Amino acid sequence: MTNPPSAPDRLEPTLRVLGWLVVVLLPIWAWTVAAAPLDSIQGVMQKILYVHPPLAYGAYLGFVATAIAGGLFLWRGREIHDQLAIAGAEVGTLFCLLMLITGPIWARGAWGPGNWWVWDARLTLTLLLFFVYVAYLLLRSFTEGDERAARFASIYGILGVVLIPLNYWIIDLVGGAVHPDNLANESSGLGEGMGLPFLVGNLTLFFVFAYLLALRWRVGALRAETDRLDGDRAATEADRV
Repeated sequence: MTNPPSAPDRLEPTLRVLGWLVVVLLPIWAWTVAAAPLDSIQGVMQKILYVHPPLAYGAYLGFVATAIAGGLFLWRGREIHDQLAIAGAEVGTLFCLLMLITGPIWARGAWGPGNWWVWDARLTLTLLLFFVYVAYLLLRSFTEGDERAARFASIYGILGVVLIPLNYWIIDLVGGAVHPDNLANESSGLGEGMGLPFLVGNLTLFFVFAYLLALRWRVGALRAETDRLDGDRAATEADRV
């Protein structure tokens, strides 16, 4: 009789598929970005558009994954959901950090010398979002294995996700921001020839995000499984003594 596959084993085929998708899409993305026309005002600096918004979407997805997995952990109490919540926070924070790095690079080129950062509503909320999930990860690192801390972190992750819709629509709410308007608005649409690299960039970074999320989830599940086996082995040896 064979045992059912463990959670880490079930994630292996998913990782292989996602890995191959990333390998195929990365060169296509690079080619479409290189072939995209230059913006008449911003020049080559405008090509950060094909990286910066997809990074923002990846950050949002990571934090939403943390909130959903946190809710499942509170409901079902299964460690695998808590591991997914941690994976979402780690990958989302990584994407958020890269977004915070690429944004000022674009701003320096678009807004002129000395304009790496402006304290407008969108940028300030993005920085706050980043620190909220850095705090989440610090909490988890200092309280590893503590179930009460895991439950508190689940609630924290659910509350933190409220910042995401606020972050996206803050420009529409407050108006007059220095940050460009949301691309969904008619007044800020993409120029001719820019839609394909933007679409491929979003697809590629989505699969990069999914690959990293599945990989980190598998690492966390393997670590939890190893800790459990070590605990069982130690208990067996203690019984023998």
